[in-house]
Amino acid sequence: MTLQTAMESAIKSGEKAFVPYIMAGDGGLSILRETILRLQHLGVTAIEVGIPFTDPVADGPTIEKAGERALANGVNLRNVLAALKEFAHEVKIPLVAMTYLNPILAYGAAAFAQDAYEAGIRGLIVPDMPLEESSIIHTELSEKEISLIQLVSLTSPTERIAKLAAASEGFIYAVTVNGITGARSVFSNDLAPHFANLKSYSALPVLAGFGISTPEQVEAFGSFSDGVIVGSKIVDALAHNDWETIESLVKASKHAEVN
Repeated sequence: MTLQTAMESAIKSGEKAFVPYIMAGDGGLSILRETILRLQHLGVTAIEVGIPFTDPVADGPTIEKAGERALANGVNLRNVLAALKEFAHEVKIPLVAMTYLNPILAYGAAAFAQDAYEAGIRGLIVPDMPLEESSIIHTELSEKEISLIQLVSLTSPTERIAKLAAASEGFIYAVTVNGITGARSVFSNDLAPHFANLKSYSALPVLAGFGISTPEQVEAFGSFSDGVIVGSKIVDALAHNDWETIESLVKASKHAEVN
């Protein structure tokens, strides 16, 4: 199943897509299988798997600290993919890798695409790679049907939005705040028109990400987006083995208003 197919299937069933972000290796790679399979059992649409990196972009304190813990455990792109491969046959939903350009180039684009595909990766987010440089890895990803997802910020000008929307694959990642990741209590009041504008440029699902941390926010964003990505709140809940909070967030996506 491709990433876009999974997104569209959730939406057609009358739900909103829900994508939790996890930091691979926070708590050790030995728990990665249990975490992913449990999230899958809860009914998430896809899982964003963060790869720890020494110089992250836009990570708030919760995700940054999780990355530091994973790095201290010796976790890197290569051993995350190796760990995922071991139980890929059990994972029935797409995985989205969130990593940076340097580790991919050090790995080798073709080798990375091959190993990522075998590990169940069907989408890729590279926050430090400009759209204009994506040809460095895009051909290799396309050959394995790994979607290269573009992030669109609130401050992107119209011409830039059009280019990003046209280039994105799988879904469009709509950043909902100006700044770093992390739970927010207040968002801009004019986000609905922004999402409507994004949808006018592409038929791809548009997912909201950054700052979403409560069931109420999941439902609110569901009223004008195709789904949500929840990061810091999931990472914090996993660190405290708080599955009740995670389940409440997933359930909210199934109750969100279908537009």
